[in-house]
Amino acid sequence: MSESMRVPEAEVDPQFPERWSPRAFSPRPVAEADLLSLFEAARWAPSAANSQPWLFLAAVTPEERARFLALLNPGNQVWAREAPVLLFVLTRRRRASGRAMEWGAFDAGAAWMSLALQARKLGLFAHAMGGFDREGIYAALNIPVEEYLALAAVAVGYYGDPALLSEEDQQREHPSLRKPLRELFHYGALGEE
Repeated sequence: MSESMRVPEAEVDPQFPERWSPRAFSPRPVAEADLLSLFEAARWAPSAANSQPWLFLAAVTPEERARFLALLNPGNQVWAREAPVLLFVLTRRRRASGRAMEWGAFDAGAAWMSLALQARKLGLFAHAMGGFDREGIYAALNIPVEEYLALAAVAVGYYGDPALLSEEDQQREHPSLRKPLRELFHYGALGEE
């Protein structure tokens, strides 16, 4: 399936349907300036009370990438090992006042999307994953569990050769379709027309 099969049902900037999450990554390094550009895009994401609760942990050296890779679920390790950058997305659990930050994950999601869209602008791809060691990550990466919640892992890099993927991953290596637009919103209260 090609990107051209992703047809919007309403007028939208092409950057949205053109963004997708491949598994085929090239080991080609990402320039530090480009990596900083991704974090800069995330920095400008909206957040409740301008709290900016997100934090990205980045692995770019072979040693750090191996450390981060070991925290991914085995199925993700198989393809993510080629990505030159691995990230973990965290959010703060509490505001500076000590009050719980119920909206932190929502805000971190906005930051992640900003990063992903900037990646495409730079010719890079970002593939987020929920499959990682949700308990082991805190000790492995010195993350204070009382301060941060680990939300996702992300592989970042240039597109690679899909022929190097497993047969199963090759079958899944295409931009996915979306639910019909009308299934994603409702005017007014649920159950009422």
